[in-house]
Amino acid sequence: MKNILIPIIAIAGLGLTLIPALLVFANQMEAPLQKQLMALGMVLWFTAGPVWMRGRRG
Repeated sequence: MKNILIPIIAIAGLGLTLIPALLVFANQMEAPLQKQLMALGMVLWFTAGPVWMRGRRG
């Protein structure tokens, strides 16, 4: 279960750092919500990403 859950969390975090910025650029989202979503995405990506990449090495 851990092997499938960590990549999903990491990719979701990466998506939360990219997609809100594009939505604000297209005037589909307000800046305060964008900042909150990007902060959540940053936390998810920087916690799950290294764990996922470490598992892929060996």
